[in-house]
Amino acid sequence: MMFDVIAFDADDTLWSNMALYENTQHKLALLLTDYIDAEALDKLLFATETRNIRYFGYGIKSFTLSMIETAVKIMEDDNQNKIHGDIVLQILGFAKYMLTAPVHLIDHVADVLAQVAPSYELMVITKGDLLDQQGKVDRSGLAGYFSEIEVVIEKNPETYARILHTHRIDPRRVLMVGNSLKSDVLPVLDIGGNAVHIPHALTWAHEEIDINPESGLKHIELEHIGLLPAWLKNGAG
Repeated sequence: MMFDVIAFDADDTLWSNMALYENTQHKLALLLTDYIDAEALDKLLFATETRNIRYFGYGIKSFTLSMIETAVKIMEDDNQNKIHGDIVLQILGFAKYMLTAPVHLIDHVADVLAQVAPSYELMVITKGDLLDQQGKVDRSGLAGYFSEIEVVIEKNPETYARILHTHRIDPRRVLMVGNSLKSDVLPVLDIGGNAVHIPHALTWAHEEIDINPESGLKHIELEHIGLLPAWLKNGAG
């Protein structure tokens, strides 16, 4: 098996992302502690986020709108006439911090990219808000490794097929590396590509998926990204 292109997911594959969201949800819980307990808030916020994906997509801006909508709903249920302006301002403050927060690379990422870049064309294929994702790429210091950075609305077989067609890449010659079976592995396998799954300790519930052990999925799972160069060297790439 030989690859010409390695495409990487970004959030929680190249850098930590979910931890930032969880930290913000904790701040929101403290902000609304007089109106709702943290567990109930998490469930309500997740339901709101899931419902809003069709309207706002993914990313921090969508998350912010869902936080505000959730707070409004909580206030209504608590017989408040309307949400307090200072609560909205604090939620917007959470979002502004998230959009400019330092990017923390996952262990081994910088070394891995330096090792594989001389032998493969590297791409990023990530979903979310363009400004948000491009900002993280820029702040990460990794942009120079990638020939293409694709920020998409959704990761499905059609999206991957379109990207590879645009860049004239044979799916059989591409390897996708990511932390989500749902977004980074299954849709790539569906179009005849190859995938390496690198689980992350924190996974957004929307990305969780149950896989039948007898499904026969032909993908590789590595404990951490630092193992990728050795796997490629040992005949995979």
